[in-house]
Amino acid sequence: MLTPTKNDWTVREAAHLLNRAGFGGPPKQIKTLHSMGRKKAVDWLLNPPKGTDELNPPEWAIKKSSPEANDLRMKMSELRRKRGEMSAEEAEKKQRELRRQVRKIQREAGAELQGWWFNRMLTANAPLQEKMTLFWHDHFPSSLQKVRDPRFLYRQNALFREFATGNFKDLTQRVALDPAMMIYLDTPQSKKGKPNENFARELLELFTLSEGNYTEQDIKEGARAFTGYTVDRKTGQVRHVKKLWDEGEKTFMGQTGAFNGEDIINIVFEQEACARYVPEKLWEFFAYENPSKELVNTLAETFSTGKFNVKPVLREIFLSEEFYAAETIRNRIKSPVEFLVQMFRQLEIDNVPQRYSTIAEIQLGQLLLAPPNVAGWDWGKAWINTNSLLARYNVAGFVTKGSGGNEPKMRGKNSKKGRNSGKNWPGPDYKKLAPPKLRQDPEKLVQALMNRFFQDDLKPRQQETFEEYAKSKVSENFTDKEVAELVHLMMSTPYYQLS
Repeated sequence: MLTPTKNDWTVREAAHLLNRAGFGGPPKQIKTLHSMGRKKAVDWLLNPPKGTDELNPPEWAIKKSSPEANDLRMKMSELRRKRGEMSAEEAEKKQRELRRQVRKIQREAGAELQGWWFNRMLTANAPLQEKMTLFWHDHFPSSLQKVRDPRFLYRQNALFREFATGNFKDLTQRVALDPAMMIYLDTPQSKKGKPNENFARELLELFTLSEGNYTEQDIKEGARAFTGYTVDRKTGQVRHVKKLWDEGEKTFMGQTGAFNGEDIINIVFEQEACARYVPEKLWEFFAYENPSKELVNTLAETFSTGKFNVKPVLREIFLSEEFYAAETIRNRIKSPVEFLVQMFRQLEIDNVPQRYSTIAEIQLGQLLLAPPNVAGWDWGKAWINTNSLLARYNVAGFVTKGSGGNEPKMRGKNSKKGRNSGKNWPGPDYKKLAPPKLRQDPEKLVQALMNRFFQDDLKPRQQETFEEYAKSKVSENFTDKEVAELVHLMMSTPYYQLS
């Protein structure tokens, strides 16, 4: 077991816990978490009251099919029946038009789903559940671009939320037969005599063991076991068709038998490396990169003893002395989604302009439900370069100043919608965040805003810069515009990019 923390519990540590195990929050929420005490705060995060998140998904997401999609399918069927009555050119033209309409419906539904998930993160009363949903989305990535049908991405998202802090082995079994994952890694194309190795390879390399803990022959034999699984594209129903399955004996990880996909995953979880892989990723996601072997082995023992339940590992992390060490706090670069959600939560904004979150995610380099590849996103220092820092500066400017600031723009097919995404956006309620009376005392104003955005004191010179700006405005009419400038200045610092 990792060395547990001491009994003392500071507001700074409460803020750190909320930043890492959630998406941060305003001072009032941090104060509430601190008042619980460390252990009760961790328990609250791990066991949120049921029914705390009521943001309903799009209506189409929970239906088997939308009326629009059904109508298009009927038109497709009718076109196939009447194809003989048309010229080849006319039939091809009508088919292209129907496909264009299908893609349009899918794009619009996908954008709606991306916005829904962002707003769920923003309003979550169970922040760790949403943070873990993001973790699993990166660990088991699938993309709208490849899967196309947003219903399947919604179901996968709901699956990750259901198993947020649950059993990793059970989740892996479910993911193997998840329609979005199957389509993303071409499982339905894997048949007896022609096995597709994509899922078997990623199962071993990226999902459970990591490189060096399996052989190419294990991949080939595992791929044979995953033959015969099909997905009904209309309903998402998964079937195992025996005549398409390679029923022959396979030798996998030193064991021989007529294995199917479920058997393969069971054997994977018997491997020693499987107990280390996810705990190390969890530590790097919530604490810092490159933990020591001793730390990983300790968490692996907890994971293995707990039969691959994630919750005991998270509890040990969040109650460990190392998690609250000086080198851990404010030493992790926020991902773009974390940067955005935390900014809105700290500014107490719960009405993000329509489509703006999607536009900002694209500008910053992390679009939900659209990971770059099967390995997910590169984290840590990969998030920061000259262009991304400029993008963060511009996004923070628009969010803090409203539509009078840097109004977002998009290029290409979404540019028309992008131009209007921030129109009439009023910005934060600065009378609430910085009441007029507080604006008359520059030092107290700066301290209050630093507590809100950093939960910490900055270097003297940096703090002096903020105070000098605030003092220069006291003799004038210290309007919301000037407060917005001060907030934007704070959010543009390197320190604000860290969590």
